Amino acid sequence: MRRGAVGALIAMVLALGVGLPASGAPGARNLVLTSAVRQALVDVGARSHGLRAKDYLGLEKGTAYYAYDAANKTYYAAASLKPSPASMQAEIAAQDDGAYNLFTRASNTSKWTIYDDGLTGGDGARCPITIPAAVRHVWGWTRACQPPQAV
Repeated sequence: MRRGAVGALIAMVLALGVGLPASGAPGARNLVLTSAVRQALVDVGARSHGLRAKDYLGLEKGTAYYAYDAANKTYYAAASLKPSPASMQAEIAAQDDGAYNLFTRASNTSKWTIYDDGLTGGDGARCPITIPAAVRHVWGWTRACQPPQAV
């Protein structure tokens, strides 16, 4: 009877198309950006510019990505910060180098690390970190450092 249950489970998994990546190792998962994660990203982004979180209204709509890569036990996020019109310093910080940000966080910590990625699309610019191909895949990114709609 046990064999029948295992066989039924395997058939159900195959029918649903659920499985591991071709390598057999766990892959990256696209995650929903909760309000707590959004705030954590704004907090670290503001600190990286010597500003306070209240100098930003949040993350720019349509720019935020969030994933977990089980292969290296790391969370990845990417986003532009939306500066408050009341903070000229935040508006200046959100230009050029500060226009787009990449974030990483090891699964065993709550501390995010930020990388300015605003000029990656420019001539001779380099990606500040390597985003794993599995993460780029779940995000639908074809470029190494920025989403498809980035200029």
